[in-house]
Amino acid sequence: MAWILIIFIILLGGLIAPFADLLGTKIGKARFSILKLRPKKTATIVTIITGGFISAISIGLLILVSEEFRQRLFVDIPFLQRTLDESKKALLPLQEERKRLEDKIDNKEKELNKLKSDVKEFRRGNVVIKRGQTLFIAQVTSNSNIKLDLGKIYNSADIYVQEIVIPSKKNIKNILLWRPSDISEIEEVTSKGGNWIILIKSATNVLRGDNFVFVYPELLQNKIIVRRGEVITSEILEKKDVDYKQINSKIKILLRKTRDEIKLRGSIVNEITTRGDFIKKIRDTLKINQNNKYRLEVVSLKESKTADPIIVDLNISKL
Repeated sequence: MAWILIIFIILLGGLIAPFADLLGTKIGKARFSILKLRPKKTATIVTIITGGFISAISIGLLILVSEEFRQRLFVDIPFLQRTLDESKKALLPLQEERKRLEDKIDNKEKELNKLKSDVKEFRRGNVVIKRGQTLFIAQVTSNSNIKLDLGKIYNSADIYVQEIVIPSKKNIKNILLWRPSDISEIEEVTSKGGNWIILIKSATNVLRGDNFVFVYPELLQNKIIVRRGEVITSEILEKKDVDYKQINSKIKILLRKTRDEIKLRGSIVNEITTRGDFIKKIRDTLKINQNNKYRLEVVSLKESKTADPIIVDLNISKL
């Protein structure tokens, strides 16, 4: 069927083309004019219109005699267009995901470059201070002379860092360097009131013997983290867990939860100080009481603020 249609269109074009050429020639010789155009241009226009007419007749005949052509023209093409539009819409989330992945890769590359830089520094010398390491912690209040307090803090921190970086030298100039804008920012924040903790942190890795240490301050509100007698975290201990290994595991989990909790509240303390022998205390309690369930509680022994040590005891009670 397709070959018949192709032969038919070729024959139709071959028959109509001479007619169009003859028509154009006749109009040219008759010096016929349309819209005041020259006869030659008029003949060209008539030839073009005749060619379009040939195309229209060809398509019309194809539509009339070929069901497959009608299917492709009126069903398949719109369907393909809709499919293309839907595919474009479906690609949008994938493009966004690709963008996120590219950003993630860029961040990983930056981290890798930073790690390479750190490794180079480790290889070329003895790193005594790491980037981001807290070098000094101090407390300031808004009702004090903040400039005087900052000067004292700076001098104390400078002396401490000198002992780490260049301990063999005596009577040397200050080695800490921080931006004046950092100081202005601290003055602005503390002027609003309240108690604050200043952390002085290293901006770069520092090698032993370096002459300068670039630092930046971090300001934290000095707030109460735990109060005396407060139960920070607790855990249920069942009778099946009363052997030594299970008790020890429960205590470790409970202390880890406690560290996470005080960090969440804003404490900058990394470790918790414990009092007494927890294991012995619990085992002695379990010998006296033969219950099925017990509650283990981590209790604060003192009120602690942002930079204060967290001192706890562990209590056990029957349920």
